[in-house]
Amino acid sequence: MQGANRRYDMIPWAAQNAVHPVTRIERGEGAYFYDSEGRKYLDFSSQLVNVNLGHSHPKVVRAIQEQAARLCYIGPHFTTEARDKLGAKLAEIAPGDIATAFFTDSGSEANEIAMTIARLVTGRRKIMTRYRSYHGTTSGALSASGDPRRIAAGYEQPNVVRIFDPYCHRCSFKLSYPECGVQCASSVEEVIQREGPEQIAALLAEPMTAAPAGIAPPAEYFPMLSEICDRYGILLIADEVITGFGRTGKWFAMDHWDVVPDMITSAKGLTSGYVPMGVVLMRDHVARHFDDSWIPVGSTQTANPIACAAAVATLEAYEEDGLIENAAAMGVVLRQRLEELKQDHASISDVRSLGLLACVELVADAKTRQPLSANFGHGEHIEWIKRRLLEFGLEVRVIDHFILIGPPLSITAQEIAWAVSVLGEILGEVEGQLKAA
Repeated sequence: MQGANRRYDMIPWAAQNAVHPVTRIERGEGAYFYDSEGRKYLDFSSQLVNVNLGHSHPKVVRAIQEQAARLCYIGPHFTTEARDKLGAKLAEIAPGDIATAFFTDSGSEANEIAMTIARLVTGRRKIMTRYRSYHGTTSGALSASGDPRRIAAGYEQPNVVRIFDPYCHRCSFKLSYPECGVQCASSVEEVIQREGPEQIAALLAEPMTAAPAGIAPPAEYFPMLSEICDRYGILLIADEVITGFGRTGKWFAMDHWDVVPDMITSAKGLTSGYVPMGVVLMRDHVARHFDDSWIPVGSTQTANPIACAAAVATLEAYEEDGLIENAAAMGVVLRQRLEELKQDHASISDVRSLGLLACVELVADAKTRQPLSANFGHGEHIEWIKRRLLEFGLEVRVIDHFILIGPPLSITAQEIAWAVSVLGEILGEVEGQLKAA
Protein backbone atom coordinates (compact mmCIF):
# COMPACT_ATOMS: atom_id res chain seq x y z
CA MET A 1 0.00 0.00 0.00
CA GLN A 2 3.03 2.26 -0.07
CA GLY A 3 2.82 5.09 -2.58
CA ALA A 4 5.52 4.91 -5.24
CA ASN A 5 6.27 8.65 -4.95
CA ARG A 6 7.62 8.63 -1.38
CA ARG A 7 11.09 9.51 -2.64
CA TYR A 8 9.76 12.50 -4.51
CA ASP A 9 7.28 14.37 -2.29
CA MET A 10 6.67 15.09 1.38
CA ILE A 11 3.72 14.46 3.68
CA PRO A 12 2.69 17.64 5.55
CA TRP A 13 2.72 18.01 9.35
CA ALA A 14 4.91 14.96 9.86
CA ALA A 15 8.42 13.63 10.24
CA GLN A 16 8.69 11.66 7.03
CA ASN A 17 10.03 8.43 8.55
CA ALA A 18 7.13 8.43 11.02
CA VAL A 19 4.56 8.14 8.22
CA HIS A 20 6.26 5.40 6.22
CA PRO A 21 4.69 3.53 4.49
CA VAL A 22 1.84 5.68 3.29
CA THR A 23 -1.47 4.10 2.32
CA ARG A 24 -2.42 4.60 -1.31
CA ILE A 25 -6.10 5.47 -1.81
CA GLU A 26 -7.81 4.53 -5.05
CA ARG A 27 -11.36 5.87 -4.88
CA GLY A 28 -14.12 7.23 -2.70
CA GLU A 29 -17.90 7.06 -2.68
CA GLY A 30 -20.22 8.73 -0.20
CA ALA A 31 -18.97 8.39 3.38
CA TYR A 32 -16.39 5.74 2.40
CA PHE A 33 -13.05 5.52 0.63
CA TYR A 34 -11.02 2.50 -0.53
CA ASP A 35 -7.30 1.79 -0.62
CA SER A 36 -5.30 0.05 -3.34
CA GLU A 37 -5.93 -3.34 -1.75
CA GLY A 38 -9.70 -2.83 -1.74
CA ARG A 39 -9.96 -2.12 1.99
CA LYS A 40 -12.96 0.04 2.92
CA TYR A 41 -12.81 2.93 5.43
CA LEU A 42 -15.61 5.00 6.96
CA ASP A 43 -14.48 8.61 6.67
CA PHE A 44 -15.51 9.84 10.12
CA SER A 45 -13.48 13.03 9.76
CA SER A 46 -14.36 14.03 6.17
CA GLN A 47 -10.59 13.89 5.64
CA LEU A 48 -9.53 17.35 6.94
CA VAL A 49 -13.14 18.18 7.82
CA ASN A 50 -13.68 19.34 4.26
CA VAL A 51 -15.41 16.56 2.27
CA ASN A 52 -18.81 17.64 3.58
CA LEU A 53 -20.79 16.04 0.75
CA GLY A 54 -18.93 12.77 1.00
CA HIS A 55 -16.72 11.47 -1.79
CA SER A 56 -17.44 11.75 -5.52
CA HIS A 57 -20.84 13.41 -5.37
CA PRO A 58 -22.09 13.05 -8.97
CA LYS A 59 -23.52 16.57 -9.21
CA VAL A 60 -20.22 18.23 -8.32
CA VAL A 61 -18.15 15.82 -10.42
CA ARG A 62 -20.37 16.58 -13.41
CA ALA A 63 -20.12 20.35 -12.84
CA ILE A 64 -16.33 20.14 -12.76
CA GLN A 65 -16.23 18.07 -15.94
CA GLU A 66 -18.59 20.37 -17.83
CA GLN A 67 -16.78 23.54 -16.78
CA ALA A 68 -13.38 22.04 -17.64
CA ALA A 69 -14.65 21.17 -21.12
CA ARG A 70 -15.87 24.75 -21.61
CA LEU A 71 -13.25 26.96 -19.88
CA CYS A 72 -10.59 25.80 -17.43
CA TYR A 73 -9.08 29.18 -16.64
CA ILE A 74 -9.56 32.88 -17.13
CA GLY A 75 -7.87 35.71 -15.26
CA PRO A 76 -9.58 37.17 -12.18
CA HIS A 77 -10.07 40.51 -13.97
CA PHE A 78 -12.78 38.76 -16.04
CA THR A 79 -15.93 37.10 -14.75
CA THR A 80 -17.82 33.94 -15.65
CA GLU A 81 -21.36 32.65 -15.31
CA ALA A 82 -20.29 30.36 -12.47
CA ARG A 83 -18.58 33.19 -10.62
CA ASP A 84 -21.65 35.42 -10.88
CA LYS A 85 -23.95 32.61 -9.68
CA LEU A 86 -21.68 31.82 -6.77
CA GLY A 87 -21.48 35.39 -5.54
CA ALA A 88 -25.27 35.74 -5.61
CA LYS A 89 -25.81 32.42 -3.81
CA LEU A 90 -23.33 33.27 -1.07
CA ALA A 91 -25.06 36.60 -0.48
CA GLU A 92 -28.35 34.72 -0.15
CA ILE A 93 -27.16 32.25 2.51
CA ALA A 94 -24.71 34.43 4.48
CA PRO A 95 -25.80 35.96 7.80
CA GLY A 96 -27.35 39.44 7.93
CA ASP A 97 -26.17 41.98 5.39
CA ILE A 98 -23.06 40.06 4.35
CA ALA A 99 -23.27 40.26 0.57
CA THR A 100 -19.79 40.65 -0.93
CA ALA A 101 -17.26 37.89 -1.58
CA PHE A 102 -13.54 37.95 -2.28
CA PHE A 103 -12.47 34.57 -3.63
CA THR A 104 -9.20 32.93 -2.64
CA ASP A 105 -7.46 29.58 -3.07
CA SER A 106 -7.60 28.27 0.51
CA GLY A 107 -8.64 28.95 4.08
CA SER A 108 -5.14 30.09 5.00
CA GLU A 109 -5.23 32.64 2.22
CA ALA A 110 -8.74 33.73 3.18
CA ASN A 111 -7.61 34.53 6.71
CA GLU A 112 -4.49 36.25 5.45
CA ILE A 113 -6.56 38.47 3.17
CA ALA A 114 -9.22 39.15 5.81
CA MET A 115 -6.57 40.46 8.18
CA THR A 116 -5.16 42.66 5.41
CA ILE A 117 -8.64 44.00 4.64
CA ALA A 118 -9.25 44.74 8.33
CA ARG A 119 -6.02 46.72 8.55
CA LEU A 120 -6.81 48.67 5.39
CA VAL A 121 -10.38 49.47 6.46
CA THR A 122 -9.55 50.52 10.03
CA GLY A 123 -6.08 51.96 9.57
CA ARG A 124 -4.98 49.89 12.58
CA ARG A 125 -2.33 47.15 12.76
CA LYS A 126 -3.00 44.67 15.57
CA ILE A 127 -5.05 41.48 15.26
CA MET A 128 -6.51 39.76 18.33
CA THR A 129 -6.65 35.96 18.29
CA ARG A 130 -6.94 33.15 20.83
CA TYR A 131 -4.22 30.99 22.33
CA ARG A 132 -5.85 27.77 21.15
CA SER A 133 -6.56 28.53 17.51
CA TYR A 134 -5.51 27.59 14.02
CA HIS A 135 -5.96 30.02 11.13
CA GLY A 136 -3.74 28.54 8.44
CA THR A 137 -0.29 27.65 7.23
CA THR A 138 0.82 30.87 5.50
CA SER A 139 3.12 33.17 7.45
CA GLY A 140 0.52 35.69 8.62
CA ALA A 141 -2.22 33.14 9.27
CA LEU A 142 0.14 30.85 11.20
CA SER A 143 1.45 33.82 13.18
CA ALA A 144 -2.12 34.59 14.20
CA SER A 145 -2.63 30.98 15.34
CA GLY A 146 -2.14 29.55 18.80
CA ASP A 147 -1.53 26.06 17.46
CA PRO A 148 1.78 24.28 18.28
CA ARG A 149 2.65 24.43 14.57
CA ARG A 150 3.29 28.17 15.03
CA ILE A 151 5.90 27.46 17.69
CA ALA A 152 7.46 24.69 15.62
CA ALA A 153 7.84 27.03 12.63
CA GLY A 154 10.09 29.22 14.77
CA TYR A 155 8.92 32.55 13.38
CA GLU A 156 5.91 34.78 13.71
CA GLN A 157 4.90 38.18 12.45
CA PRO A 158 4.36 41.07 14.88
CA ASN A 159 1.11 42.85 15.80
CA VAL A 160 -0.75 39.79 17.10
CA VAL A 161 -2.45 40.00 20.50
CA ARG A 162 -3.71 36.80 22.15
CA ILE A 163 -6.65 36.23 24.47
CA PHE A 164 -7.73 33.21 26.49
CA ASP A 165 -10.19 30.67 25.12
CA PRO A 166 -13.76 29.70 26.05
CA TYR A 167 -12.36 26.37 27.27
CA CYS A 168 -14.79 25.63 30.08
CA HIS A 169 -13.39 22.16 30.73
CA ARG A 170 -9.96 23.61 31.56
CA CYS A 171 -10.78 27.23 32.31
CA SER A 172 -7.78 29.56 32.24
CA PHE A 173 -9.50 31.66 34.94
CA LYS A 174 -10.16 28.63 37.20
CA LEU A 175 -13.88 29.42 37.16
CA SER A 176 -17.02 27.41 36.40
CA TYR A 177 -19.73 28.15 33.87
CA PRO A 178 -22.26 29.77 34.18
CA GLU A 179 -21.29 31.35 37.51
CA CYS A 180 -18.17 32.73 35.81
CA GLY A 181 -20.21 35.31 33.90
CA VAL A 182 -18.31 34.16 30.77
CA GLN A 183 -15.08 35.72 31.97
CA CYS A 184 -13.30 34.52 28.83
CA ALA A 185 -15.40 37.02 26.86
CA SER A 186 -15.66 39.89 29.34
CA SER A 187 -11.89 39.87 29.96
CA VAL A 188 -11.31 40.76 26.31
CA GLU A 189 -12.29 44.36 27.04
CA GLU A 190 -9.41 44.76 29.49
CA VAL A 191 -6.97 43.39 26.92
CA ILE A 192 -8.28 45.91 24.40
CA GLN A 193 -7.87 48.78 26.83
CA ARG A 194 -4.34 47.80 27.74
CA GLU A 195 -3.28 47.25 24.13
CA GLY A 196 -4.93 50.49 23.00
CA PRO A 197 -8.29 50.31 21.19
CA GLU A 198 -6.99 52.59 18.47
CA GLN A 199 -4.34 49.96 17.67
CA ILE A 200 -6.57 46.91 17.15
CA ALA A 201 -8.00 46.28 13.69
CA ALA A 202 -9.83 42.99 14.22
CA LEU A 203 -10.58 40.04 16.43
CA LEU A 204 -10.18 36.76 14.52
CA ALA A 205 -11.85 33.71 16.09
CA GLU A 206 -13.23 30.30 15.13
CA PRO A 207 -16.85 29.66 16.23
CA MET A 208 -15.69 26.19 17.28
CA THR A 209 -12.06 25.19 17.07
CA ALA A 210 -11.02 21.86 15.61
CA ALA A 211 -7.31 20.98 15.78
CA PRO A 212 -6.59 23.07 18.90
CA ALA A 213 -8.80 21.18 21.41
CA GLY A 214 -12.20 21.22 19.70
CA ILE A 215 -13.59 24.00 21.88
CA ALA A 216 -17.29 24.91 21.64
CA PRO A 217 -18.10 28.23 23.35
CA PRO A 218 -20.91 29.06 25.77
CA ALA A 219 -24.00 30.55 24.09
CA GLU A 220 -23.25 34.04 25.46
CA TYR A 221 -19.67 34.14 24.22
CA PHE A 222 -19.93 35.47 20.67
CA PRO A 223 -22.76 37.93 21.37
CA MET A 224 -20.54 39.40 24.11
CA LEU A 225 -17.50 39.55 21.82
CA SER A 226 -19.54 41.18 19.08
CA GLU A 227 -20.81 43.88 21.43
CA ILE A 228 -17.30 44.61 22.73
CA CYS A 229 -15.84 44.81 19.23
CA ASP A 230 -18.61 47.17 18.07
CA ARG A 231 -18.00 49.43 21.05
CA TYR A 232 -14.35 49.91 20.11
CA GLY A 233 -14.65 49.92 16.32
CA ILE A 234 -12.87 46.57 16.04
CA LEU A 235 -13.88 44.27 13.18
CA LEU A 236 -15.03 40.77 14.15
CA ILE A 237 -13.78 38.10 11.74
CA ALA A 238 -15.34 34.66 12.10
CA ASP A 239 -12.97 31.97 10.84
CA GLU A 240 -15.49 29.47 9.46
CA VAL A 241 -13.01 27.59 7.31
CA ILE A 242 -14.16 24.39 9.04
CA THR A 243 -17.56 25.35 10.49
CA GLY A 244 -19.00 26.97 7.36
CA PHE A 245 -21.41 25.38 4.88
CA GLY A 246 -23.55 23.14 7.06
CA ARG A 247 -20.95 21.52 9.28
CA THR A 248 -22.72 22.61 12.48
CA GLY A 249 -26.30 22.12 11.27
CA LYS A 250 -26.65 25.67 9.94
CA TRP A 251 -25.16 27.35 6.91
CA PHE A 252 -22.70 29.13 9.20
CA ALA A 253 -21.92 28.47 12.84
CA MET A 254 -22.41 32.13 13.77
CA ASP A 255 -26.10 31.62 12.93
CA HIS A 256 -26.40 29.62 16.17
CA TRP A 257 -26.00 32.83 18.16
CA ASP A 258 -27.61 35.31 15.74
CA VAL A 259 -24.31 37.16 15.42
CA VAL A 260 -23.40 38.86 12.15
CA PRO A 261 -19.61 39.30 12.05
CA ASP A 262 -17.99 41.95 9.91
CA MET A 263 -16.26 39.26 7.88
CA ILE A 264 -16.46 35.48 7.51
CA THR A 265 -13.60 33.44 6.12
CA SER A 266 -14.27 29.97 4.78
CA ALA A 267 -13.03 27.27 2.42
CA LYS A 268 -13.21 23.46 2.86
CA GLY A 269 -16.98 22.87 2.61
CA LEU A 270 -17.36 25.55 -0.07
CA THR A 271 -16.41 22.99 -2.72
CA SER A 272 -16.54 19.96 -0.40
CA GLY A 273 -12.78 19.80 -0.88
CA TYR A 274 -13.12 18.65 -4.50
CA VAL A 275 -11.03 21.57 -5.80
CA PRO A 276 -9.11 24.24 -3.87
CA MET A 277 -11.10 27.38 -3.05
CA GLY A 278 -11.59 29.83 -0.20
CA VAL A 279 -13.59 32.99 0.34
CA VAL A 280 -13.76 36.14 2.43
CA LEU A 281 -17.36 37.28 2.93
CA MET A 282 -17.90 40.81 4.17
CA ARG A 283 -20.59 43.18 5.28
CA ASP A 284 -21.44 46.21 3.20
CA HIS A 285 -19.58 48.74 5.35
CA VAL A 286 -16.36 46.75 4.83
CA ALA A 287 -16.84 46.16 1.10
CA ARG A 288 -17.71 49.79 0.35
CA HIS A 289 -14.28 50.91 1.56
CA PHE A 290 -12.88 49.53 -1.68
CA ASP A 291 -15.30 51.25 -4.03
CA ASP A 292 -12.74 54.01 -4.51
CA SER A 293 -9.74 52.51 -2.73
CA TRP A 294 -7.45 49.94 -4.31
CA ILE A 295 -7.55 46.41 -2.85
CA PRO A 296 -3.93 45.24 -3.19
CA VAL A 297 -4.49 41.49 -2.83
CA GLY A 298 -5.37 38.59 -5.10
CA SER A 299 -3.82 35.59 -6.81
CA THR A 300 -3.56 33.89 -10.18
CA GLN A 301 -6.34 31.46 -9.28
CA THR A 302 -8.80 33.96 -7.73
CA ALA A 303 -12.31 32.86 -8.80
CA ASN A 304 -11.00 30.03 -10.97
CA PRO A 305 -13.91 28.94 -13.23
CA ILE A 306 -13.69 25.26 -12.29
CA ALA A 307 -13.64 26.11 -8.57
CA CYS A 308 -16.62 28.44 -8.97
CA ALA A 309 -18.60 25.79 -10.86
CA ALA A 310 -17.76 23.19 -8.20
CA ALA A 311 -18.85 25.59 -5.44
CA VAL A 312 -22.19 26.38 -7.10
CA ALA A 313 -22.91 22.67 -7.51
CA THR A 314 -21.85 21.97 -3.92
CA LEU A 315 -24.18 24.60 -2.47
CA GLU A 316 -27.04 23.27 -4.60
CA ALA A 317 -26.30 19.73 -3.43
CA TYR A 318 -26.48 20.77 0.22
CA GLU A 319 -30.00 22.03 -0.39
CA GLU A 320 -31.24 19.33 -2.77
CA ASP A 321 -30.01 16.50 -0.55
CA GLY A 322 -31.21 18.12 2.69
CA LEU A 323 -27.73 17.84 4.15
CA ILE A 324 -27.81 20.83 6.47
CA GLU A 325 -30.97 19.48 8.07
CA ASN A 326 -29.34 16.06 8.28
CA ALA A 327 -26.26 17.57 9.92
CA ALA A 328 -28.48 19.12 12.59
CA ALA A 329 -30.35 15.88 13.23
CA MET A 330 -27.29 13.63 13.14
CA GLY A 331 -25.44 16.11 15.34
CA VAL A 332 -27.94 15.29 18.09
CA VAL A 333 -27.42 11.56 17.52
CA LEU A 334 -23.64 11.94 17.54
CA ARG A 335 -23.66 13.92 20.79
CA GLN A 336 -25.92 11.37 22.48
CA ARG A 337 -23.71 8.46 21.40
CA LEU A 338 -20.56 10.24 22.57
CA GLU A 339 -22.10 11.09 25.95
CA GLU A 340 -22.99 7.41 26.36
CA LEU A 341 -19.42 6.52 25.41
CA LYS A 342 -18.12 8.91 28.06
CA GLN A 343 -20.20 7.20 30.74
CA ASP A 344 -18.56 3.89 29.89
CA HIS A 345 -14.95 5.06 29.70
CA ALA A 346 -12.91 6.75 32.42
CA SER A 347 -10.38 7.81 29.76
CA ILE A 348 -12.89 10.37 28.42
CA SER A 349 -12.92 13.55 30.47
CA ASP A 350 -15.12 15.67 28.20
CA VAL A 351 -17.23 15.62 25.05
CA ARG A 352 -17.86 18.79 23.06
CA SER A 353 -19.81 19.26 19.86
CA LEU A 354 -21.68 21.62 17.58
CA GLY A 355 -23.66 19.80 14.92
CA LEU A 356 -21.37 17.34 13.15
CA LEU A 357 -18.17 18.74 14.61
CA ALA A 358 -17.16 17.01 17.83
CA CYS A 359 -14.21 16.45 20.13
CA VAL A 360 -13.53 13.68 22.63
CA GLU A 361 -10.89 14.67 25.18
CA LEU A 362 -8.80 11.80 26.55
CA VAL A 363 -7.06 11.56 29.93
CA ALA A 364 -4.73 9.04 31.50
CA ASP A 365 -6.14 9.67 34.98
CA ALA A 366 -9.80 10.54 35.56
CA LYS A 367 -9.12 12.14 38.96
CA THR A 368 -6.22 14.40 38.01
CA ARG A 369 -7.38 14.80 34.39
CA GLN A 370 -3.81 14.37 33.20
CA PRO A 371 -4.03 14.36 29.39
CA LEU A 372 -3.45 11.12 27.51
CA SER A 373 -0.78 12.86 25.51
CA ALA A 374 2.69 12.28 24.12
CA ASN A 375 3.74 15.37 26.09
CA PHE A 376 2.90 13.47 29.28
CA GLY A 377 4.65 10.25 28.25
CA HIS A 378 1.66 8.54 26.63
CA GLY A 379 2.78 8.71 23.02
CA GLU A 380 2.61 4.94 22.58
CA HIS A 381 -1.08 4.95 23.51
CA ILE A 382 -1.87 7.70 21.02
CA GLU A 383 -0.08 5.81 18.25
CA TRP A 384 -1.89 2.63 19.29
CA ILE A 385 -5.23 4.39 18.88
CA LYS A 386 -4.29 5.64 15.42
CA ARG A 387 -3.19 2.18 14.23
CA ARG A 388 -6.23 0.41 15.65
CA LEU A 389 -8.63 2.86 14.04
CA LEU A 390 -7.30 2.06 10.58
CA GLU A 391 -7.29 -1.67 11.35
CA PHE A 392 -11.01 -1.39 12.08
CA GLY A 393 -11.56 0.60 8.87
CA LEU A 394 -12.35 3.88 10.61
CA GLU A 395 -10.69 7.14 9.58
CA VAL A 396 -10.83 9.78 12.30
CA ARG A 397 -8.34 12.44 13.38
CA VAL A 398 -6.40 11.95 16.62
CA ILE A 399 -4.34 15.00 17.57
CA ASP A 400 -2.53 15.08 20.91
CA HIS A 401 -5.17 13.89 23.43
CA PHE A 402 -8.16 14.80 21.30
CA ILE A 403 -10.25 12.66 18.97
CA LEU A 404 -11.68 15.09 16.40
CA ILE A 405 -14.84 13.98 14.64
CA GLY A 406 -16.41 15.58 11.57
CA PRO A 407 -18.12 13.06 9.28
CA PRO A 408 -19.75 13.90 5.94
CA LEU A 409 -23.08 15.67 6.34
CA SER A 410 -24.73 12.64 4.72
CA ILE A 411 -23.76 10.37 7.63
CA THR A 412 -26.47 8.06 8.99
CA ALA A 413 -27.37 7.10 12.56
CA GLN A 414 -26.25 3.53 11.83
CA GLU A 415 -22.83 4.68 10.65
CA ILE A 416 -22.45 6.87 13.73
CA ALA A 417 -23.38 3.97 15.99
CA TRP A 418 -20.79 1.69 14.35
CA ALA A 419 -18.02 4.31 14.51
CA VAL A 420 -18.67 5.08 18.18
CA SER A 421 -18.70 1.36 18.99
CA VAL A 422 -15.24 1.08 17.41
CA LEU A 423 -14.01 4.00 19.50
CA GLY A 424 -15.38 2.27 22.58
CA GLU A 425 -13.56 -0.98 21.81
CA ILE A 426 -10.26 0.79 21.20
CA LEU A 427 -10.54 2.96 24.33
CA GLY A 428 -11.25 -0.19 26.33
CA GLU A 429 -7.98 -1.63 25.06
CA VAL A 430 -6.08 1.53 25.96
CA GLU A 431 -7.60 1.62 29.45
CA GLY A 432 -6.45 -1.96 29.93
CA GLN A 433 -2.93 -0.93 28.97
CA LEU A 434 -2.99 1.96 31.42
CA LYS A 435 -4.10 -0.29 34.29
CA ALA A 436 -1.40 -2.80 33.48
CA ALA A 437 1.35 -0.16 33.39
